[in-house]
Amino acid sequence: MSVDDTSNDDPRLAAGGDRAAFERLLDRHRDELHAFVRLRFGRLLQHQESSADLVQSVCREVLENAERFQHPEEHGFRRWLFTTALRKIKNRQTYYLAAKRDVLRREGRDHERSDDALIEHYRTFSTPSQAASSREEVERIEAAFEHLSEEQREVLTLAHLGGLSRREIAEQIGKTEGAVRVILHRALAKLSAHLEPDDQSNVT
Repeated sequence: MSVDDTSNDDPRLAAGGDRAAFERLLDRHRDELHAFVRLRFGRLLQHQESSADLVQSVCREVLENAERFQHPEEHGFRRWLFTTALRKIKNRQTYYLAAKRDVLRREGRDHERSDDALIEHYRTFSTPSQAASSREEVERIEAAFEHLSEEQREVLTLAHLGGLSRREIAEQIGKTEGAVRVILHRALAKLSAHLEPDDQSNVT
């Protein structure tokens, strides 16, 4: 069996209780998960925690609950993985907001993952600048994300990094598919406007 055949079989084998297949499935999505977490963190968590630590927490949780994975397709695994990450992020945001901590005085940017790996996933909704270094490009895209609303960030990352369908996102956030399409369209337009250096005015 080829490597590709094994990859295609991993979701089915994982759903059947094959631990090695489950771990391969998780490892295949680790960089994508890290990109998702980085963009969903927001300034609040960036100054409190390492996104790499949260990725590890998500991976540890899904591994500990591997027996719950009963969907023999990769899409089901992706949905479980990214919704687990989103729940953890929201829980941490709630914690720090309730504690009223002065997060802006602390620096918490992490570099455990390669900037090149992040760019590979960020390019699903942005065309990287050829003139910028990977670090500059990561900072440019993450800064642009700060201009999006929480709802826009959630929909955009679930669609482009989490791989959820419009219907699944609608179920996740409690809106119609039509509303999700509008939010996604506006999020992409707003992100593009803030990534365009010659057009920074009148962006709402």
